[in-house]
Amino acid sequence: FREQEGKALEKDITERVRMIEELLVKVEPFEKQRLDAVKTKLQDSLKSLKDVKVDNDRFEQEIIYYLEKMDVTEEKVRLRNHCEYFINTVNETHPVGRKLGFILQEMGREINTLGSKANQADMQKIVVLMKDELEKIKEQSLNIL
Repeated sequence: FREQEGKALEKDITERVRMIEELLVKVEPFEKQRLDAVKTKLQDSLKSLKDVKVDNDRFEQEIIYYLEKMDVTEEKVRLRNHCEYFINTVNETHPVGRKLGFILQEMGREINTLGSKANQADMQKIVVLMKDELEKIKEQSLNIL
C-alpha cells in the first residue's frame, strides 16, 4: 500500500512541477510587451516635463539600466533548473524529503522574484498560479521521507 501511495504522490508532484514549467513558458509572450510599455511610459513621463533639458544618451542609459533590473531571464533559468533538480531528486532511491523541501524553498524564491519584477497584470496572474502549484507541492512533499 505504501509503495502504491508513494508512486501516486510522485506522479502528482511531478505533474505539478511540470505545470510550473508550463506556466513559466506562458510568461514569455508578455516580457517584450511589458518592457516596451515601461519604456514608452518613461518616455511619456519625460515629455510631460516641458522645461527640463534632457541628455538623450543619458536617458537611454537610464532606460537600459531600468529595463535590465526588470529582466526576468535569470529567474526563469534558475526556476527551470530547480524544477529539473526537484524531479531528478524525487526519482532518487534514498530518503530525499528534506532535500526536496530545500529545493522548493529555492523555487519559491525565484517565483517571488519573478512576481515582484513582473510589473504586468497578466504575468502576475501566472505567478499566482505558480505559487498555488508550489504550495500544493509543499503540502504533498511533507509526506515524503
